[in-house]
Amino acid sequence: MLVVSGGSASNAVVRGSTGESVVLLSGELPAGLTDRSVAELRDLAAAVLTDEEMALFLDCLRALRRGEGGGRRVEIGGAVLTVYYEG
Repeated sequence: MLVVSGGSASNAVVRGSTGESVVLLSGELPAGLTDRSVAELRDLAAAVLTDEEMALFLDCLRALRRGEGGGRRVEIGGAVLTVYYEG
């Protein structure tokens, strides 16, 4: 398992032992997706995601920032970014 975390928020990108990737975001969405936090998250993700995964992830982030999917689930090109809230 590979875990990369950091930035000004408690974000992390994880590559599991079976190859799946998981991105952990902190803060309120989409308000928490500021230009600065997205840039930091992009740097974290670049250390773990493939080029293809990265392109899809950035597309999903842009959709989340626009409020698509109710801020909870975005699907683009077969890639799904689901946001789980801890209550």
